[in-house]
Amino acid sequence: MQTVPPSVLKIISIGFLIVGNLIGAGILALPINTGLAGFVPSLIGLFVTSAAMYYSAVILGGEAARRQEETFNYPSLYQTYLGTAGKWVAVAANLVILYGLLTAYLTGITTIITRLLAIQVSPSWLMLGFFAITALISLASVDTIMKYISLLVVIKCAAFVVIAGMAGIHVRAENLAHTNWSLFVCGIPILVTAFHFHNIIPAICRSLQWDQRVINRTMLVGMVMGFLMNGTWLLVGIGVLPLDTSPIGLINAFQKNLPATVPLAEAIHSSTFLLLAGCFAVAAITTAYLSNGMGLIGFMDDLISHHLGRVNPLLSRAFSFGPPLLIALVYPDIFLKAIDIAGGFGIVTLFGILPCIIALRNARTPRQKKLGIAMLLLFCLFFLLEAGQELGMLDISAEIEHWK
Repeated sequence: MQTVPPSVLKIISIGFLIVGNLIGAGILALPINTGLAGFVPSLIGLFVTSAAMYYSAVILGGEAARRQEETFNYPSLYQTYLGTAGKWVAVAANLVILYGLLTAYLTGITTIITRLLAIQVSPSWLMLGFFAITALISLASVDTIMKYISLLVVIKCAAFVVIAGMAGIHVRAENLAHTNWSLFVCGIPILVTAFHFHNIIPAICRSLQWDQRVINRTMLVGMVMGFLMNGTWLLVGIGVLPLDTSPIGLINAFQKNLPATVPLAEAIHSSTFLLLAGCFAVAAITTAYLSNGMGLIGFMDDLISHHLGRVNPLLSRAFSFGPPLLIALVYPDIFLKAIDIAGGFGIVTLFGILPCIIALRNARTPRQKKLGIAMLLLFCLFFLLEAGQELGMLDISAEIEHWK
């Protein structure tokens, strides 16, 4: 039976689904971490990381399309190519990604509500309230959850357009002129996270009937739209916020682990901007929390069913949402750090280094092999730079900004 090719409307709708996954907590952190290096280095980094993440997405999309498995999952894929060790590296990396991101979302939402919307409630109670609401939503069917997510994606995209336009008139050329390539490493994990949508690639492939050319084109459409939105946000964030330790300064926001919307709202002094920035940030974090939470629940369902012989929905949710909540309650100011760890270690490993190894194993021409080696070295460099940063080799302060 001949399959009907996906319509242009379906390709565009899936492209927006990709954008909905790209525009999450990563975009809120983007100008803060990358802004230390300056606008031009940030924009170049944005292009390089988007190209690298698209390359890995094509590799993984190709594997999913070739296998055409309804239960396609990454640990099994890497076990096929790299054995049991590859499977457990993938499992560990996936836990780092999902636990790290969920922790970032929980701490980010409390910072936004308390500092941006000025609601006088204990951050711990706000965090527990958000946790309770999203945990209840997670008990609903996948179709119901997707309806909530779709509505929030529309809200955050509409709010983004308005706040980007409002902030654009406050951009100052002197803020964009600053460059410090030595601090570019601060932004690598955030840049990688800003182009992370790879968990939904198997679902995209199923929706597009396993057509590799259409899959690649659709992912490119989604990533180009994401690049334009991320680039606009970089222009706004770095252009408006000065590089200093004032309440609206980039260094201050970096040191205090603040989402970009917090200092931007203080810099612009507009009640309308404040309200819309709050809506955008809350919608972005909630959609990302629900999307990644669904992915983690499915991951836990698979692990628990293999060990207990059956799925336990409550146990899966306890293992999915419990650890991030505990970490967030103990370390409430860990927003940027959690994204750094998730992106610099988890995403770089699972959706960077490992796909490049697959590409090299499957390379048929010298050109494919050279490209695979170049991308593998790039992702390994990202990993090593993040390791150096976490080991304390980079010092950022009001007086000194350099590698130790």
